[in-house]
Amino acid sequence: MGGDHGPHVTVASAVDYLRHDPEANIILVGIPDAIEAELNVLKTKLGPRLRLHAASQVVGMDEPPALALRGKKDSSMRVAINLVKSGEAQACVSAGNTGALLATSRFVLKTIPGIDRPALAATLPTIKGHTYILDLGANIDCTPEHLLQFGLMGAALVAAVENKTAPSVGLLNIGEEAIKGNEIVKQAAELLHKSELNFYGNIEGNDIYKGTTDVVVCDGFVGNVTLKTSEGLAQMLATYLREEFKRNLMTKLAGIIAMPVINAFKRRVDHREYNGASLLGLRGIVVKSHGSADKRAYCVAIKRAVDEVRGGMLHQISDQIEKLSSNPQLTSKEN
Repeated sequence: MGGDHGPHVTVASAVDYLRHDPEANIILVGIPDAIEAELNVLKTKLGPRLRLHAASQVVGMDEPPALALRGKKDSSMRVAINLVKSGEAQACVSAGNTGALLATSRFVLKTIPGIDRPALAATLPTIKGHTYILDLGANIDCTPEHLLQFGLMGAALVAAVENKTAPSVGLLNIGEEAIKGNEIVKQAAELLHKSELNFYGNIEGNDIYKGTTDVVVCDGFVGNVTLKTSEGLAQMLATYLREEFKRNLMTKLAGIIAMPVINAFKRRVDHREYNGASLLGLRGIVVKSHGSADKRAYCVAIKRAVDEVRGGMLHQISDQIEKLSSNPQLTSKEN
């Protein structure tokens, strides 16, 4: 029910995804009348692979998380997460209110033993393909132990969905040297070095798009600013490109000739192909889709959740935490 477009996009995405994945099943959670209206438009009927689970409430996109958590226990978001907790569903995908999704997911599912705080992770395009970055805003103030846990969870995510046995992990800093950064980052680097992770070391902002490491670790403040700056830069470059090709007749002709190259470039950097932020560290899989996602982008978010389930991501994280707990020097402590 959430996002900028609601059931118009989410229902169509679910129907489309099922056509391409014969082994997946989807439960549509929300107001029955609204969902059934979209199914009628799509000329699609409910069945064993596409079911409807009613919810009587909807969390508004600008609603305070605490209010949604306390006052809307039958919201589509809460009901969907409850289905994950009960085992009826293996993952939840939502385009709704991010704060409410974070709060509700943590309250209902709880964190995996050994994880202090869940973190948001998403992919960004790089020269070599893509990289995973976390945290993207779930945790503004972090301890060195939290950053270590983010590295463990990020590595587990890549291992699950990319089938990489030893994903490389980089710690985002203002320089590669060990003496750079604040005390929290310095201490986090020491913990990551002592861990069993394939820790590359400190990386800088330009390393993100070089694809220097498979995983980029940072606190939620830095991660969110990095993500939003990247989105803004992409929009600016696209605007500049359109303006230059429309400048005069010659540039318009050049644009027509270059159209195959332009279209190929657009496909490589299409933000829709990277939609879906994973909420890691919970006893269940939750994926947050961008609120403005269209059908294509929302399908990508669904696929991300399916890949995490099939790759055994929760088991991967638990294994990493078990290794962490066996080393007393790295045992996490919540402040």
